[in-house]
Amino acid sequence: ESHPRICLYPLRHFVHNNYNTYFNTMKIAALSLLSVLGSAAAFAPSFGVPRTSTGLDMARKPFISGNWKLNPQTRDDAIALAGEIADAVGPDTPDADIALFVPYVFIEAAMGSVGDKLKIGAEGVCPEIKGAFTGAVSASMLQSIGVQWALAGHSERRVLFGETDEYINGQCLKLMELGMSVMLCIGESESEYEQNLAGAVCAVQLKKGLAGISKEDMSRVAIAYEPVWAIGTGKVATPETAQSVHATCRSIVADMYDQETADAVRILYGGSVTPESVDELMSQPDIDGALVGGASLDSTKFARIINFQA
Repeated sequence: ESHPRICLYPLRHFVHNNYNTYFNTMKIAALSLLSVLGSAAAFAPSFGVPRTSTGLDMARKPFISGNWKLNPQTRDDAIALAGEIADAVGPDTPDADIALFVPYVFIEAAMGSVGDKLKIGAEGVCPEIKGAFTGAVSASMLQSIGVQWALAGHSERRVLFGETDEYINGQCLKLMELGMSVMLCIGESESEYEQNLAGAVCAVQLKKGLAGISKEDMSRVAIAYEPVWAIGTGKVATPETAQSVHATCRSIVADMYDQETADAVRILYGGSVTPESVDELMSQPDIDGALVGGASLDSTKFARIINFQA
């Protein structure tokens, strides 16, 4: 199978004005799909157990994760931060899966710092396994050092690095092929949200990102809904708004697979999650966890998020 290749993307994909091109493209795709999709209802992934969806006995284990992005700046800082976060996991911590997605160069050091208290994942992966792809890191390389989870589809990768839905699907398929797990990130821009296109945009990204992934492999998929307008801005979707989109995503997964798969998959919320907002977000029936950016770089703040009360 062939996948789009990361090393062929020109440097212009790093320019911030790609936001306009990207969102205009997504808007057209979303509008074309809107008439096909119809109604909504919610979605989420799984790698454990406890948490109940609306009207269901099915339980989903919460999943709290942090995305360090291009941080911190040194190995020593990474070791210290990971250790402080691991220290926050104690007997009174909710029964949840916890993971940190960190820069490649810090993965092994962070693993040594956290022990078995939480998982360390990669912020991305190349769909290719080997070859002339300078700067790329393959799924098999990550697997060889003990990595199980990787992010795919984060808006910063879509916009700044030009990663398309097809490329992101290639990442997901390669991770599935190797028996690994993926957190697929989806989300709409502020203008798309204001035009009531959130569900349609998420539908496009879900249907394209999950193409070719079997019902059985969905047990190794988690979804992170991150409204782009809330990432790093300090804005947070209201718990009711986030719950509504999560429910819509779950219904899309039910349409793609079946209700059993939709009820089992975990959907996390991301977008300026803070100690002040986490409890109310986690109290929503279809919000199964959080993908945390800035607050995951502050061990005190992230400790409170890990120890959410819902």
